[in-house]
Amino acid sequence: MENKHEGAKKRSGLFGWEHWQIMAVFLIFYDVIMVNGSYILALWLRFDCKFNSIPRDYIDTWLKFAGWYSLICVAVFWVLRLYMSIWRFASFSELMRIGLSSVVTGTLHIVCMEIFFRHMPVFYYIIGMMFQFIFVCGARFGYRFILLIKKNMKPADATYSGARVMLIGAGAAGQMILRDTNNAASLRDKVVCIIDDNPNKWNRFIEGVPVVGGRESIMEAVSKYKVSKIFFAIPSATAEERRDILSICKETDCELRQLPGIYQLVNNEVTVSKMRSVSVEDLLGRDPIRPDMQEVFSFISGKTVMVTGGGGSIGSELCRQIAGHSPKRLIIFDIYENNAYAIQLELREKYPNLDLITLIGSVRDSRKMFDVFAEYKPEIVYHAAAHKHVPLMEDSPCEAIKNNAIGTYKTAYAAMVHGCERFVLISTDKAVNPTNIMGASKRLCEMIIQSFDRKIKDGKAAEIPQLFTHEGLENADKDGSGDVFKNVKTEFVAVRFGNVLGSNGSVIPIFKKQIENGGPVTVTHPDIIRYFMTIPEAVSLVMLAGTYAKGGEIFVLDMGSPVKIADLAKNLIRLSGYKPDVDIKIQYTGLRPGEKLYEEKLMAEEGLKKTDNDLIHIGCPIPFDTEDFLQNLESLMMAAYNNRHDISDMVQEMVSTYHPVSNKQTFA
Repeated sequence: MENKHEGAKKRSGLFGWEHWQIMAVFLIFYDVIMVNGSYILALWLRFDCKFNSIPRDYIDTWLKFAGWYSLICVAVFWVLRLYMSIWRFASFSELMRIGLSSVVTGTLHIVCMEIFFRHMPVFYYIIGMMFQFIFVCGARFGYRFILLIKKNMKPADATYSGARVMLIGAGAAGQMILRDTNNAASLRDKVVCIIDDNPNKWNRFIEGVPVVGGRESIMEAVSKYKVSKIFFAIPSATAEERRDILSICKETDCELRQLPGIYQLVNNEVTVSKMRSVSVEDLLGRDPIRPDMQEVFSFISGKTVMVTGGGGSIGSELCRQIAGHSPKRLIIFDIYENNAYAIQLELREKYPNLDLITLIGSVRDSRKMFDVFAEYKPEIVYHAAAHKHVPLMEDSPCEAIKNNAIGTYKTAYAAMVHGCERFVLISTDKAVNPTNIMGASKRLCEMIIQSFDRKIKDGKAAEIPQLFTHEGLENADKDGSGDVFKNVKTEFVAVRFGNVLGSNGSVIPIFKKQIENGGPVTVTHPDIIRYFMTIPEAVSLVMLAGTYAKGGEIFVLDMGSPVKIADLAKNLIRLSGYKPDVDIKIQYTGLRPGEKLYEEKLMAEEGLKKTDNDLIHIGCPIPFDTEDFLQNLESLMMAAYNNRHDISDMVQEMVSTYHPVSNKQTFA
């Protein structure tokens, strides 16, 4: 604190005043001289620029009113903040206030003169007011004008050492960025050219900077003006427009930065410091899904909500959004204590009044699940706990069945018999025509919740077998009366989406780490494609499913066009400032076991139904024999716990769309 005060003292001037206060005093003295001088100058002009020709009574009247007029002007100028503005950044707002002050003080000058003193020539009033405006402006805008002259007198571009910037967008945001770049003394960046698709702006100038053409001129202008940075300043651009323009920009070696959104323009927050690096998400080419979540949050409010896998990427974001909308209680359930502890600390700090319970345990432990549901009675469950890594599950297929399929079954059963209202399963597009055990296990999960839903709607919840690995210790129907199954109303639903950008195990963090290490960036196949979505989008869909559910649905997000992973890798290399296959090599390693070249969002047999959101659809359930499926699950569970090597064959018999592939090809 002492250093801070000492620094303040050093910055202070005479009598401990700040620099701006000293300058304000000088401005007051200047204004007193100039506002009065403006009107005597007007008299001088009125009488042919000869002081001897000015009638003595006019001069006497001017002298008598000068003191009063000085006080009036200083008071009006102070009220209009003409002594508190930072004039090196003076803009149209300051000009308008100076104009207003001249009109107000000029009017008062006329009124006071005519009422309390004597009539003066009309020329005196009009020209005096004009001179006053010019002199007051001159002192305040002169400093900025001098800075502009100095900037334009800088050495030739050949000796310029800062970054040369191309600005894309000659609209309001672009002009703000240009002005901010020019005014920021701490920035060495210099805008040398502007790109805009409006032909009416071509070959014209904004603050001395040429508008050189549209997006087709980007490559040529980068070379001609030796551009090293590109600022994308069109916050209102659609995702497709942004993708198309940035796709051209990424072919250059320039650093790319952009404004996050239109709200910054509305809030007048458009500055260079607000610009962020262009991310791979900007090149996906679709607008983010922003559904109306009011209905969702109304549904959550006042209820006990449980999130399994609550420490993971999707689970933790679910917890964040749920915590912010007044649940009665939030239960975080996860087997990995570090993740659970991290989200617990975050939520307790942000929502100190939240009734937050954090539990460590496995969804495979039916006794634990029964204890949790019996004690806390969650009304809504978001089931995000799962093994998700395709190659790891190919090497450990029994673990995929134990955790994903059987874990889902045990959690769903505990939810059903303890009065849970909604059970939302988080599934994946890899469950569609699966070629790997992870996808097949998630398809089993979907079939489990569809089976539960069908039995409940048929009034046959008692026929759903309870799976035990330690039979009898948590029997739902302990007294044998069957009462526990009489009023079961749990609605089960699945949510299916694609790859989540930024989640644990997604390609983006892997690529970034490989680039940081100097490469190579590894891609399994040059033609492999995937659908992508962001974590907030995925969570919005999951929560909407919990609200829309009537039971048995599989919700599917329209994720736009698929993206080539190879293109994603190249884009990320370019956005990191390197050239693909020159600075950072791309190495093709061949498809991994169970990996597909492309993912499907929906099985052809399922069909689609619309929801209120055009980008969210419902897949109609594929018919399957529920009785056989439920009977075979116990055998599958025992095979998994016995670590049978033929577990994939058993899954293939239960999931007709599962066709495993080995993928042994490699690329040089």
